[in-house]
Amino acid sequence: MRKTQAGYWAFFPAEVPRRVPLSDDVVKLLDEATGAVHRLGGVGRLVPNPHLLIGPHLRLEAVLSSRIEGTKTDVGQLLLFEVGQVPSPDAAQDAAEVNNYVLAMEHGLERVRGGFPISVRLLREMHERLLQGVRGQHHRPGELRSSPVWIGGSTLDNAVFVPPPPDEMKGALSDLERFLHERDLPLLIQLAIAHYQFEVIHPFLDGNGRIGRLLIPLMLVLRDALPQPLLYLSAYFEQYRGEYHDHLLITSQNGDLMPWIAFFLRGVRRQARDSEERTVRLVDLQHQLRNELLDEGRPNSVIRLAEQLFSAPVVTAARVEAMIGVTRPTAHAAIDALVERGDLVEVTGRERRRVYEAPRIYEAVYGSVDVEDH
Repeated sequence: MRKTQAGYWAFFPAEVPRRVPLSDDVVKLLDEATGAVHRLGGVGRLVPNPHLLIGPHLRLEAVLSSRIEGTKTDVGQLLLFEVGQVPSPDAAQDAAEVNNYVLAMEHGLERVRGGFPISVRLLREMHERLLQGVRGQHHRPGELRSSPVWIGGSTLDNAVFVPPPPDEMKGALSDLERFLHERDLPLLIQLAIAHYQFEVIHPFLDGNGRIGRLLIPLMLVLRDALPQPLLYLSAYFEQYRGEYHDHLLITSQNGDLMPWIAFFLRGVRRQARDSEERTVRLVDLQHQLRNELLDEGRPNSVIRLAEQLFSAPVVTAARVEAMIGVTRPTAHAAIDALVERGDLVEVTGRERRRVYEAPRIYEAVYGSVDVEDH
């Protein structure tokens, strides 16, 4: 911590370390976490329709990452929001914030796959989509902060943590951008350090935690560790929220990265195993349902709808019409066929603008998986 020219105390980050001696315990964690990521990548590469997996994993991440910041939407509310059904203005606002997280990730993924590097410019583009039209939009979506911020407390003077002032922040961001392009460290160690460094730089007025967490799956896809963004850490960070924030703060105070890196690697190991089991469960159900429908001689429209439900397990007739490219009567017929089988259930009780949920698929996609604990 140093005193700024403006007279307040702030954190001035050192350059990102390019060499990090690892303890034996951390090396063991790194091996286990790397192996878990490789297994997840192998499962992801065997999935026949991998694009269908992105939505379920990303929605769960969007909900949990936003929950860390205080947003209360659950997956069910987000899915209802996507089909135009929300119970109240407050719920709509929360769901819109979470939906923006999905849009920010999709934009980043599209840019990275198009050859655009992970950079400050890309993070600004994602930040713009994250805050567009929701609470926090007055916090300059897509723009780096030009004023001091603080975390905890009510003023700069009694804050728990004060990130670097704007001028110092820009130099630290440039150094971080260079670090993201380097390949000298093991990828997971690099990601742990990069996430910490981004959070303590705190380059935006709002949304830093969410953008910092999105950086992790983007890097894993960019570096071909995963074929799709299947690994997210927000479930782990949410469960151990106190430890998550404490590690970031304590690391900034004493400069010792090892406890933070160990915490991060435990999260990667746990969530990679969770995502692997979730993906296998989802694919098994997908195969089972498709084979049942083929054996019953169901029309192609019914089979295509069943497949799309894994990406969107809450639908309306209008959404089905758009998803599988059929007429409204054909959409209704496909829905009725799956309702008859019990694969879809109408949840509104209305005669018009009905909403249907696929309970078995919803549980396979979003149900909990028991994995090794912290």
